[in-house]
Order: sequence, then C-alpha cells, then structure tokens
Amino acid sequence: MIEEQFSIGDSFVHNLDPRVKIIVAIIFSVVVAVSTSFSALLPALVVAVILILLAKLPVGKVFYRLLFVNGLILFLWFLLPFTFQGDALFTVGPLVGTKEGVLYVSQITFKSNTILLAMIALLATIPISTLGHAMRQLYVPDKAVHLFLFTYRYIHVIFQEYQRLVNAMRIRGFIPKTNIHTYKSYAYLVGILLVRSYDRAERIHKAMLCRGFTGRYYTLSRFSVRTRDLVYLTVMLAAILGLVMLQWRVTI
Repeated sequence: MIEEQFSIGDSFVHNLDPRVKIIVAIIFSVVVAVSTSFSALLPALVVAVILILLAKLPVGKVFYRLLFVNGLILFLWFLLPFTFQGDALFTVGPLVGTKEGVLYVSQITFKSNTILLAMIALLATIPISTLGHAMRQLYVPDKAVHLFLFTYRYIHVIFQEYQRLVNAMRIRGFIPKTNIHTYKSYAYLVGILLVRSYDRAERIHKAMLCRGFTGRYYTLSRFSVRTRDLVYLTVMLAAILGLVMLQWRVTI
C-alpha cells in the first residue's frame, strides 16, 4: 500500500473539510499557474509556506518531496537561459544567457514549488479513501473516482507482479544490454504485465459483482462544513483574489 505520510495529524489543516481543501487547492493552483508577475508569485509562495506551517508537516519530508521537482527545474536552469531569445545578461564561454530566459525559468521555479507546497498542505493531508469520497460529493464523475481509488488500491499489487517477473528474468540469466534481445525482453515484460493486470481486474470485478456492487461506493464518513471551514474558505478566497489583483494590475 502507498504510504500516506502526511494524512495523519491533528493540525488546523488536517481538521478542515476535505471538500473545502480540494476547492481551494484547485483555484489556488490555477491562479498561480496562469500568473506571470513576481509581485503575485512571491506572495503566493508565502501563502503556500503558511499552509505548510499550519498543517504542521515535518519540514525534512516536505523538502525531500521538493527535491524531485527541483531536480528537473535545475536542468531547465542549465538549458532555458541559453536557448531563450532576448537581451544578453551573462556569458559562459560561447554560450550567452538572456535576461528573458532567466526570468522565464524563475517563473517556472516559483510556480512549481508554490503549487507543490499547496498540494502537499491541502491534498496530502487527506487520506486517499476520504479524498475519493470528497471528489464524489463535489460531483466528479463516478468512473473517474473509481479509477482513482482502484489505482491507489492496486498499483502496489501490479508493482509486486512486475518485481516477480523481473526476478524470473534474472534467474534465467537475463542481463540488460543495449541490443535487440533486451528491447524484446522488456517488450514481452510489459505485455505480460498488461495481460496479468487485465486478468486480475476481471477477477476483481466479478468478485465485487458477487458481493452486490452496483457502481457506487458507500462510506460511513459524513462531511460537514463548520464555521472554521467557512472562515478558512473566505480567507483563502480573499488571498487568491488579492493575487489576481496583483497580477491584473501588472498586466494593465
């Protein structure tokens, strides 16, 4: 099972209604994604950090999550400043870094880290099963919710099947190389994995039908919007509106 390291807690953010957190996460992420002004991106990053602090998440684990995204962003820092047209800002040997390229990759850096921090604070603090039911109550299509929950439930099973197939190949003396035999072997591996996944899905579906599954999940959890949820939603919407105004002021 996938480990949910941030879903257990007793912070202010953990105790918020999951539906409110989903709504805020979506609106906040969209606004940050379309913003281009640092006068809006900097306050947005501050808001995301405040959410992390309110969630009382371990800083080390949050920073570890950021490393994966910033590894790709670091590659962009070595590429975009030298491939983006604009005014020269610095030179590295024969390469010329442009001001526009630096600004562009800086925007990507701020946006990526801000959205990821907000998603960790708001969505990672919701248990996966609760998240699925909250999505259903927000009128997300049943098929999308079922796909999300089944993927979470069985992705580790598929990974275990993959490990068994790889171990079987190694026992038979398979050594990966850059040749046609290796490519064919991996193609067969993927094909067998897909076939076995399909067979398992068929068995699971029939087992669920035998137990009376009618296409809907039921839960004993009941969501209720309380006063603090409304206060939080109002404050966050006001903050998001402020970001929009900062971006709009720069645009005009």
